[in-house]
Amino acid sequence: PVLQQQRPLTRYLPIRAADLDLRQHIESAGHAVELCGHVAVDAHSCRGVLHKASTRFGNWQKRWFVFDRSSRTLAYYKNKRDQRVRGGVHFQAIAEVYVDHTHTHKHATPNCVFVVKTTQRSYQLMAPSPEAMRIWVDVIFTGAEAYQEFD
Repeated sequence: PVLQQQRPLTRYLPIRAADLDLRQHIESAGHAVELCGHVAVDAHSCRGVLHKASTRFGNWQKRWFVFDRSSRTLAYYKNKRDQRVRGGVHFQAIAEVYVDHTHTHKHATPNCVFVVKTTQRSYQLMAPSPEAMRIWVDVIFTGAEAYQEFD
């Protein structure tokens, strides 16, 4: 029988180094980025579709997310072609990033929901696949700077 390679545990430390190669970091954490068509990762950014839980209506809204280490932001747009930022957060406000195991969201795909907790609010996000979710969690965690108070 062929043994499956185990993915290492997520590295739960923000990385403040300006010269971090994001794609290399994510691949060294055990992700096969080229095999996950739902996420595009390069040296400085990560882009892809995530569904965001609507606080007003309780449903999921499909949005184009861009994590950018150069501008130090996680922003979302209505779609990939939209030029206007609809919302997001600066790295300094990201306090926690974690997988949501509660399964309390209606119409949520199991093992695809995660939370980005900021100093202002929490974003419940759903990736198109479990691997895309793991990549997003690891990517966003590299920018979580609200941890500085615990240094």
